[in-house]
Amino acid sequence: MNKNLWIITASQIFSFTPAPVNVFLSGIIGSTLSPIKSLQTVPTSLMIVGIAVFSFFAAKIMSKIGRKSGFLFAAIFSSFSALLAAYAVWDENFYLFCLACFFIGNGMSFTHQYRFAAAESVKKSFIPKALSIIMLATIFSALLGPNIANFNKDLINGHLYVGSYLSLAALTSIPIIILSFYSPKKEPEITKEYKGRNYFELISQPKFLQAVASAAFAYAVMSFLMTATPINMHLIENYSLGKTGIVIQLHIVSMFLPSLFTGYLLKKFGHSKIIYAGVGFYIVTILLSFLETSFFNYVLALVFLGIGWNFLYLSGTGLLVLSYKEEEKFKAQGFNDIIVFSIQAVASLSAGYMLSMTSWKIMNLIAIPFLLLIIYSSIRADLSENSKQKIKF
Repeated sequence: MNKNLWIITASQIFSFTPAPVNVFLSGIIGSTLSPIKSLQTVPTSLMIVGIAVFSFFAAKIMSKIGRKSGFLFAAIFSSFSALLAAYAVWDENFYLFCLACFFIGNGMSFTHQYRFAAAESVKKSFIPKALSIIMLATIFSALLGPNIANFNKDLINGHLYVGSYLSLAALTSIPIIILSFYSPKKEPEITKEYKGRNYFELISQPKFLQAVASAAFAYAVMSFLMTATPINMHLIENYSLGKTGIVIQLHIVSMFLPSLFTGYLLKKFGHSKIIYAGVGFYIVTILLSFLETSFFNYVLALVFLGIGWNFLYLSGTGLLVLSYKEEEKFKAQGFNDIIVFSIQAVASLSAGYMLSMTSWKIMNLIAIPFLLLIIYSSIRADLSENSKQKIKF
């Protein structure tokens, strides 16, 4: 843990709070403000769309102004977006609230760059541990954000949840202070003549494709099932909002708590084996959907879903960092994120519709082809790596 990694980790805690707060509240607020019942999950999905749309630009902006200035800009922009959401809730304006959620996603596209900043702040041999630390910090975001938002929901009399987003604006402004102590690593100078590999050449690398597929489809399956879970539990199975909230909170914790040991596992067993393990956890989630839809089964399924996501996403991120040249990092990172979060956005947007057209069991079965793609990309990368080793030998 060097100075920069401490600062990045602390800043990540507050910068990531919009994600759990918006997942926790935007659907509830959407159900009260939406003129059409089927649009109630649109604000939640628009946050993900906002991440996908701006991911490429976030990487591009950081390549021009640096990590520190990029994160400072994101903190200011996220605070503004939270204030806009607070005003939209106060004015009971559904469409303005949707726009605010989209802007919150724009700010989150910068926050997702923290993992790359953490990887760049340590030696290559410590990258898995650095990624685990930055992901582990997100647990505090998941606990801090929703609890403070819930505590302050009645802050403004007669306007429920306005105080939640006012408190979110305060939380997202804290990194402005923390980042003042950050000493960015000097970026290598890139000559105008250097063009680097194009996007097709990057994605043609088996390792790069494995990294993108693992992270993208891990996010797709997780978002697809997580977005549908509250609807299926609360509206179809008639579970209380309290029990539904417990399942979602345990899911979020299970997404990040394994980071305590995922870095160690990656270093000991390698990325591919942890990817296969992550797929295994997803398969357990799918199998549980065929059992009785009890509260305990929902808890187990969403916990395994979270662990599987952690294994796949951290493995994918670790592989990505190893698959590009230093001069290409912003290009590769932006390309990766726009693929990952675009696929996640499509999965999240389609979840409500697919659940209304099918069933919870079918929703889980739909995830299987994505798991097969992860397995295929991993086997392909492993075979390619073995071939290289044989040639060297």
